[in-house]
Amino acid sequence: MTESTVSAPSPFIAGLTCRCPRCGKGRLFDGFLGLAPACTVCGLSYGFADSGDGPAVFVIFVVAPIVVVLALILEAVAHPAPYVHLIIWLPVTVILSLALLRPFKATLLALQYRHNVREGGLL
Repeated sequence: MTESTVSAPSPFIAGLTCRCPRCGKGRLFDGFLGLAPACTVCGLSYGFADSGDGPAVFVIFVVAPIVVVLALILEAVAHPAPYVHLIIWLPVTVILSLALLRPFKATLLALQYRHNVREGGLL
């Protein structure tokens, strides 16, 4: 194995901390979801990175069951009016989705880097 492979952080640690997938130290994002042009520590260009809609799909798969189960528990315990469900679960859904979107995107980009995934082309 090469030295860069051995010292590279886990894609999941780099993703959860939103750091560079090669060195684990530089910032990955420049803004909320906009990628920085390159790592300020190791110089890795983030031009390869394209996560598409993947992070949003995974966030939906995580947030939806959590909100539905909690809403069902609240309904079984307290029987609130329907508008109470809206007041509680709409903000919870938005906050959870926004909180998880950055780490999920960073993790997918780190996995993309680790496995050398590139855009497909014609042979």
